[in-house]
Amino acid sequence: MLNRCGRRLLHVLGLSFPLLTGRPLFLFPHRFMKPQVVFVLGGPGAGKGTQCARIVEEMDQTMAANAQKNKFLIDGFPRNQDNLQGWNKTMDGKADVSFVLFFDCNNEICIERCLERGKSSGRSDDNRESLEKRIQTYLQSTKPIIDLYEEMGKVRKIDASKSVDEVFDEVVKIFDKEG
Repeated sequence: MLNRCGRRLLHVLGLSFPLLTGRPLFLFPHRFMKPQVVFVLGGPGAGKGTQCARIVEEMDQTMAANAQKNKFLIDGFPRNQDNLQGWNKTMDGKADVSFVLFFDCNNEICIERCLERGKSSGRSDDNRESLEKRIQTYLQSTKPIIDLYEEMGKVRKIDASKSVDEVFDEVVKIFDKEG
C-alpha cells in the first residue's frame, strides 16, 4: 500500500498501480517526462534548509497548476563522490539533473549562523569545533561535486550571505528563468 506522498508522486509521474497486478503502468506515455531534479548544495549554515522550506511552498503551487512542471529538490545531496556515483548508477535515464542550486557563503558567516542556531536548536554539532570539521569535510568532499557541475554549466550560484528574503528573491528569479 502506498502512502499519500507515494501516490502523489506516482500521479505527478503519470503512473498507476492496478489492484490486481501491483505493477506500474504508464497512463499517458506520450506525455511522460522524466522528473527534473535540482540538487541544493552549500556549506553548513549557508541556508539550504531555510530556503528549501520556502521553495517547496512555491513548487507546490506551480505543480498544482501544471503537473508537467515536475521539479524535485534534493537538499544536501550529493555530498561526495560516492553519493554522485550511486545517483548516476541508480537514476541514469530515470531523472535528469536540471541544475545545482549552490548557496555560496563565507565560512565565518556560516559558523556564526550555526552558533546562533545552536542556542535554540539543540543540535550538538552546532559548536565551533564541530563546525570547522564540517566545513573542512564540505570543502574536501562536496565542493568538488559543485565544481564538476560548474564545468557542465549546471550551477546556479547564489550569494547566501544576504538576508533570508534577499536570498529567496534570487532563488525565485532562478526558478522563474529555469522554468
